Amino acid sequence: MIKGLHVTFFTQDADTMRRFFRDQLGLSATDVGGGWLLFDVPEADIGCHPMEVEGYPRPEKPSESFHSVSFYCDDIQQTVSELKGRGVAFTSPVRDVGYALNARFLLPGGLEVDLYQPRYTKAPSP
Repeated sequence: MIKGLHVTFFTQDADTMRRFFRDQLGLSATDVGGGWLLFDVPEADIGCHPMEVEGYPRPEKPSESFHSVSFYCDDIQQTVSELKGRGVAFTSPVRDVGYALNARFLLPGGLEVDLYQPRYTKAPSP
């Protein structure tokens, strides 16, 4: 049975990305050898959305699928404030996108990701 989700960011400067996740985002990690850190997140979920979602980049070919990585939190205003205090650069203000309150921020290397406070309630874990 599937136990979780593993996300990989490929970057020219993995050490900087690792420090960002540890120091700016405050995620705990396991060193699996040679400085390779695997970061822990308390939970994850997977969404499957239609291609035409407001605010997401469109693929070059309409038939191509794409993926997106987002982080979520309980209180977006407090989380944005804490992350800004740790030097995280936000590229958008908090905005209402219907299903959530959402803001975007930069990872090292210029990758832009979402942070959102969901308006939905997740089912309890089995």
